[in-house]
Amino acid sequence: MVKETLLGKTLEQLKEVALANGMPAFTSKQMADWLYVKKVTDIQQMTNLSVTKRDALSLKYEIGRKEPAEVSVSQDGTKKYLFETSNGNFIESVFIPDDDRATLCVSSQVGCKMNCLFCQTGKQGFSGNLSANEILNQIFSIHESDQLTNLVFMGMGEPFDNTLEVLKALEILTAPWGYAWSPRRITVSTIGLIPGMKQFLEHSQCHLAISLHSPFDKERLELMPAQKAYPIEKVLEVVKQYDFKHQRRISFEYIVFDHLNDSMRHARELVRVLKGIPCRVNLIRFHAIPNVDLKGAGNERMVFLRDYLTENGITTTIRRSRGEDILAACGMLSSSKQSSENEI
Repeated sequence: MVKETLLGKTLEQLKEVALANGMPAFTSKQMADWLYVKKVTDIQQMTNLSVTKRDALSLKYEIGRKEPAEVSVSQDGTKKYLFETSNGNFIESVFIPDDDRATLCVSSQVGCKMNCLFCQTGKQGFSGNLSANEILNQIFSIHESDQLTNLVFMGMGEPFDNTLEVLKALEILTAPWGYAWSPRRITVSTIGLIPGMKQFLEHSQCHLAISLHSPFDKERLELMPAQKAYPIEKVLEVVKQYDFKHQRRISFEYIVFDHLNDSMRHARELVRVLKGIPCRVNLIRFHAIPNVDLKGAGNERMVFLRDYLTENGITTTIRRSRGEDILAACGMLSSSKQSSENEI
């Protein structure tokens, strides 16, 4: 019998579990405390539930924690974790230590449908969405779980192509009955899938990051096929309807390619399209992937863009590349090799 997992259930869902098993509704809060605060790995560790209740739950349910299948360590201290999913696929998460910050880059899908030209994850294709359980397991089961200060949904997949499970995970992470993190410690990245982005903006207070990569429609379409359905102009129209002037932040991710999106023409257009949006731009170095004829811009162009945008009122930083030697840097995550090996 395949048991249902408890990790990844909201308080309302835990209440349904309690009532379905003849337990009072308040048992849901006890279970949530054991799952998300005490982080137990076995139902029998829920010691303020009677032995009878624990035994009854254990017949149908399990916690749903799964250890990483593999860990790779970069020379810069970055760690890449490989996790097996419930259906035998694999995903990757990246732990990034940096002075007083410890960030985990979380995946939301196995592969990705978006097929962005510069991204290795998209090259492996799409195998399925992750459940809230599989999203949270990445956070709860790494060795550094208790050290984490920040989460970024910037791993494998497009979060707003799996909106409901991502929102469920965010609710558990930020609710007072759950992990009780401030939403200001969590950033969710998207290429601009408007329906999911709207749901996120309405139902979560976590930070938003949008992959931009070119301010010009035709150029962005060549890099990102989703531009056809969700042009950046429409994405920005939605963004402008929400308040980013206080604690919640919006940022734009911009991979800088040599002689493609690093000119003065691009800099001026970025200033124009982002005018009126209180935002930050993160310039990202391109990490080469097989069979893609793109080249990263040199440091001189990165600095030029940073200084020009900053001088024109847009706070801009150059993101430091991490974990490139273990294929853990931006755009390099892919579990297709491990997945195919698992099938042999």
